[in-house]
Amino acid sequence: MDGDAPQEPTIDFVPALCFVPRGVTKERPEKVALSRNELEKIIKDAKEQLGGGDGDGDNDDNDTDDENNANNMDVDDVRNTNENNDPNDEFNFDNYEQEEQGNLASIATIVNADQQIADEDNDSEAEDEIIKSTDNLILVGHVQDDAASMEVWVFNQDEESLYTHHDFLLPSFPLCIEWMNHDPGSSSAGNLCAIGCMDPVITVWDLDIQDSLEPAFKLGSKGSRKKNKPRIGHMDAVLDLSWNREYEHIIASGSVDKTLILWDLDEGEPHTTITAFKNKVQSVEFHGTEAQTLLTGCADGLVRIFDCRDPEIINTSFIKWKINGEVEKVLWHPTETHNFIIGTNDGSLHYADKRRPDSFLWSLKAHEEEISGVCFNAQKPNLLTTSSTDGVLKVWNFSTSKIDEVHSHDFEMGRLQCMKQCPEDPYTLALGGEKPPRCRIYNIKNFETVRRVFDIPDAI
Repeated sequence: MDGDAPQEPTIDFVPALCFVPRGVTKERPEKVALSRNELEKIIKDAKEQLGGGDGDGDNDDNDTDDENNANNMDVDDVRNTNENNDPNDEFNFDNYEQEEQGNLASIATIVNADQQIADEDNDSEAEDEIIKSTDNLILVGHVQDDAASMEVWVFNQDEESLYTHHDFLLPSFPLCIEWMNHDPGSSSAGNLCAIGCMDPVITVWDLDIQDSLEPAFKLGSKGSRKKNKPRIGHMDAVLDLSWNREYEHIIASGSVDKTLILWDLDEGEPHTTITAFKNKVQSVEFHGTEAQTLLTGCADGLVRIFDCRDPEIINTSFIKWKINGEVEKVLWHPTETHNFIIGTNDGSLHYADKRRPDSFLWSLKAHEEEISGVCFNAQKPNLLTTSSTDGVLKVWNFSTSKIDEVHSHDFEMGRLQCMKQCPEDPYTLALGGEKPPRCRIYNIKNFETVRRVFDIPDAI
C-alpha cells in the first residue's frame, strides 16, 4: 500500500568528509558485542536521555538550551550558508544500503580477533570485511532529516572499488571531521577521528572498532547546574578542526561561540583558549612544518595567524589580513610554506604570504557563491582545485603573481558542501553535495584539459 511506503527524506546531504591514509586501519576492525545486562543498561539510559535527562534522570537546563539551538538551525546554517564523467574513473554511492540503528550510547565489550574470525560467515561478503593496506577509508558525514550518521567507506584506487564498510549514529549534525593517529594513553599509534557537530562537545571515535555505540572519548562537556558541574569547552557548534602532526597530543577547534580552543588530547581538557575573534571561527589549520603556527579564518572578515607558544600573549599578538565578507576556508601551501589561500563567502580567492601582513599576492572572484573547499597539489605546486556551493568544481593554474582557470565542471550534485583530497594521490578528490549521489570520488586527471595544461601523461 502507498500509505506504508517510506517517505523520501526532505533533507539529505553530506556536509563533511575526510580521507584516512592507507595502511593505518586494522585489517579486521574489532567488533562489539553486548551482554544482556549491558543491553538493559543501554535501553535504560536511552529512555532517560529521550526524556530530556543527561543519562541519570536529571533534566539539565544547559542540555535543553543546546538542543533548542540545534533544532532552530536550517540547512544553510549547518555549513555556514553555511568534459563528461568517465564511469571507469568515478565512484559514487547511489545505491548504498543504510542500516537502521537506535540512537543509543553506552558501554560495550570487544570481541577478540580470533573469535571474530571464527564467527565470520564464509560468503562473498566476508571479503569486504577485510581492509587492505592499499585501501583508503573515507569518513562521510551524512544528514537525513533529523538523523545524522558517519558512514565508513572503503576506497581502493587500483581496484576501482568503493563500498560501505559500516556506519554509526552521531549525536547531532556533523560539520567537520579530522583524522589523527594519536591515541591518548597508548604508546602505539592510533586510528581515530574527531568530529565537530552542531553540539558543542567534540566526539572522538576509534576507527579500529566497528559498530561502536559511543565515542572513545569526548572533548568538552555541557556541565550540569543540578550537579554543580561546570561547562568545559565550547558553548556552540564546532565548525572546524585541525590536528597538529608535530605535537600529536594537540588538536585545534573553531566554533560559532567566537573562540578557538587548543585541546590537550592526553588530558582531555583545553590547554589554551583564544578569544581574539569577533564572530564565528570557520576555518583553522596548523602549519605543516612550523608546529606552533596556526592559520585561522573568521566570519568577521579577518584571517589571523597565531604563534601558539605563549598562551599569555596569544590573544593580542598575531598578524592579520582583512577581506570583504566572511572567511570560509584557509589552507597552507604544501611546498611554498610561507604562502596560503583564502576562500570567502562571496566566492573570492586571495593568495597571501605570511611575511607580508594585510596584503595579497593576488585576488580573484572565482565562484558565484561561497568557497566550500580548497586543495593544493603537492605533486604540481601550481595546481589549485576549488569547490563552491554554486555546484561547480574548478581547477586553476597559478603562480605568486597570477591565476588562470583551467577547467570547470558541474557534477549536478546541487550545492557542493565539502571537498577533501586523497593523501596518497592529490589528484583524487572526494566531494559532498545535496543531490544524488551526494558523495563522489573523482580523479581530476580524467579531465583532458588538466592533463594538457599540467603536462600529465595519459593513462596507459
